[in-house]
Amino acid sequence: MINRNNKFSIIFARNILSFFLSIIFFFCYSLKKIYALPHDWVGVPKSEYGEQLWDRKSIKRNEDGSVRVLSKFIPKTKSEISQDIIYTMDINCFEKAFRDVSVTTVDLNTRLNNFAEWRDPNGDQLILGVIGQVCRIDEY
Repeated sequence: MINRNNKFSIIFARNILSFFLSIIFFFCYSLKKIYALPHDWVGVPKSEYGEQLWDRKSIKRNEDGSVRVLSKFIPKTKSEISQDIIYTMDINCFEKAFRDVSVTTVDLNTRLNNFAEWRDPNGDQLILGVIGQVCRIDEY
């Protein structure tokens, strides 16, 4: 026969285990929802090199007045060297300049560049397209 203290200990242990499993499940489910945030990709006119998209939902105003946006380059031909690349880029709408703050490839290798220099698009139609569209939307 199980004495009363052992029965209480078993019920208590089972409830504690259930509680912790519930917490772990809730935490993991919440993280999954955070990483699954939808994007609203907008394309700029394609070029001979591929296409450039930017995420309308990612536009943020930086303290210095520039705009931060998530952008994706999809090359016309894909290989191990050329693959989809996601950029977090800052755009200076007044100077029509940009800087890539982080670069992420499909296999999720991320390279951060917090001290990136502002660059001129140098006639790159894909980057100019992103700058033009983002700056028009950001004028609100």
